[in-house]
Amino acid sequence: MTLTLAAGLLIPFLGTTLGAACVLFMKNEMSNTFQKALLGFASGVMVAASVWSLLIPSMESVPQMGKWRFVPAVAGLMIGFCFLLMMDALIPHLHLHAEEPEGLRSNFSRITMLVLAVTLHNLPEGMAVGVVFAGFLSGNATVSLAGAMSLAIGIAIQNFPEGAIVSMPMKSDGGASKGKAFLLGTLSGAVEPLGALLMIALTRVMEPVLPYMLSFAAGAMLYVVIEELIPEASEGKHSNWSTMGFAIGFSIMMVLDVALG
Repeated sequence: MTLTLAAGLLIPFLGTTLGAACVLFMKNEMSNTFQKALLGFASGVMVAASVWSLLIPSMESVPQMGKWRFVPAVAGLMIGFCFLLMMDALIPHLHLHAEEPEGLRSNFSRITMLVLAVTLHNLPEGMAVGVVFAGFLSGNATVSLAGAMSLAIGIAIQNFPEGAIVSMPMKSDGGASKGKAFLLGTLSGAVEPLGALLMIALTRVMEPVLPYMLSFAAGAMLYVVIEELIPEASEGKHSNWSTMGFAIGFSIMMVLDVALG
């Protein structure tokens, strides 16, 4: 069980690492069209994971509430949105291709703020994986080990293109060497297993509020999709590539969750 748990927590981080490694082999910057498709793909995976792996289990875990079982899902969702909104306003960060940083004013370098933007993005994903594993460890009947692993695999799949999307601009826009861009891209994903471990460490504390924590993670991930991924994927020409990427990512995550969960 310990090995399975460790694998589940590290699989998403491995996806980021492999994606970041693309900077070591790709000579030119990733094409804008391909990047849009990857952003759409990542959005689709995160939306499907939020619905099937988090929101639906949140409602199914409180059958005693009857027709009011949507309450934990709605409450946690809104808290997740507000939490990421607060983090977005406080942490200095710079989105890809943006000129002006967001968050509190700071003297951080461009590369540092790019890393912080991705770290802010990855935190909800790590929390989502951790919450689902915490639900399984607590004995919640609506969360299975297979379902937790399917979420980890789905996050890892979408982390691969994200790792590449992050590391390539650090080399081209940020001026980092290939090695430094790879290292920073990899480190930006390290927050995922850390966030997951934090959630698992709080398993006993979270057990009574697990339905709220599941939907909280969903809200945090959906905030990232709506605030960052979809606007970047839809900007300019060829947004239809991001639309198709979204459909593919959503379908793959849905299949993983239903088939494995």
